[in-house]
Amino acid sequence: MTTPHTVDTRPPLARLLLFGIQHVLIMYTGCVTVPLVFGAAVGLDRSTIGMLISADLLVAGVITIVQSLGVGRLVGARLPIVCGATFVALAPMILIAKQYGVPAAYGSILVGGLVGLALAWPFALLVRYFPPLVSGTVLTVVGISLIGVAGGLVVGSDEGAASFAAPSRIALAAAVLVVALVCTCLGRGVWSQLGVLIALIAGVLLAIPMDLLRLDGVSSAAWFGAPHPFYFGAPQFPIAAVVAMSIAIAVVFAESTASLLAISEITGKPLSRGDLARGLAGDGLSAVLAAVFNSFVDTIFNQNVGAVATTRVHSRYVTAVSGAILVLLGVIPRFGAVVAAVPEPVVGGVGLMLFATVALVGIDTLRRARLTDRVNMAIVAVSIGVGLVPVLTPDLFEKFPSQAQILLNSGITLAAVTVFVLNLLFNHTRLGALARGATGDATAETDSAAGGSPDPVAA
Repeated sequence: MTTPHTVDTRPPLARLLLFGIQHVLIMYTGCVTVPLVFGAAVGLDRSTIGMLISADLLVAGVITIVQSLGVGRLVGARLPIVCGATFVALAPMILIAKQYGVPAAYGSILVGGLVGLALAWPFALLVRYFPPLVSGTVLTVVGISLIGVAGGLVVGSDEGAASFAAPSRIALAAAVLVVALVCTCLGRGVWSQLGVLIALIAGVLLAIPMDLLRLDGVSSAAWFGAPHPFYFGAPQFPIAAVVAMSIAIAVVFAESTASLLAISEITGKPLSRGDLARGLAGDGLSAVLAAVFNSFVDTIFNQNVGAVATTRVHSRYVTAVSGAILVLLGVIPRFGAVVAAVPEPVVGGVGLMLFATVALVGIDTLRRARLTDRVNMAIVAVSIGVGLVPVLTPDLFEKFPSQAQILLNSGITLAAVTVFVLNLLFNHTRLGALARGATGDATAETDSAAGGSPDPVAA
């Protein structure tokens, strides 16, 4: 009788629950931060943000179960992975909502998800074109771009309010940041892993005497219920918004591909192209569900990948239990209302650390891109520069048509397109050999220089 792989084993019930809860605790803060930041950035009220949090947890739970257990041969990598809202699609979503309204943001996510489902299998064949040079550059720009969003939460959105940029708000955010830093650096075991969550709790407690905590929407929230489909109305589909979000979905695919390859290496279970395609289809499905239930695009959480490596518990049934817990939390609206009451400076303080961490993940990824090669260095420099221009100079494209501004003002979109095209030109054509002053076929040489692999996935 063949011994099942550790990924396919079922631990005893007590261990299933214990490790399942631990995965939820590890990913929880990062997951709910996305709806908190989005809601505050576009000016939604607390009850609506609470609804977004419930929907976010519900969809994350469903996709986690799908990725862990699989749905036939269609969707799901069948690996021990936990999914949650990604920051990659957050900045374009905020821009679209501000320009065209929230229904347009969800309409673009719907189309992006359908495009993702259609391209999951072809993308699995094109993974060589998304090496660390590309994914690292984009993640770096994602993190830096979102730091400004966190800063906006700290100072407030109403410049005419007396509390705008008040020293008390900045002091609260700084205190939250210090608590997160102390817990993460000096804490041991679970205390270090829960540093951000502890910082959030500390921030809420500090906000009480400062009269920044508002719980008026909690009592009116129901104990049980499901998110209302298309809460903001019928989705809208501005062309520029759809293009921007579709590009963001492609970046999410690149991010998830790296995570799937990592979890395959950690567990020792080979990742076939079919497994990769089904895993990417899970990302596309998350976008479709997000559009319907007012949630956010999901990706594989790398902190949970790290937890699998640390605990050496490889069972995909453990993460399926985590998904079930997230679904349960998602159908308790009052729970979402409590989380939505977290003051903006507290979320902003935590966001500074989380978003900067995303940028550092990108920088760490770029370490594998062999930047000693002058062409690769130029590609990264140009792409990051182009991506950060609209972030650091917000009025740069204000005289362009409004539809074009959605694409041009999204640093993530500009960086993704720029680095992908430049990598294709200089690392997959003979132009790379010409640029490096070499002769012969540049593709084989520069695939290695870009930190990529001609065939990183098992057949």
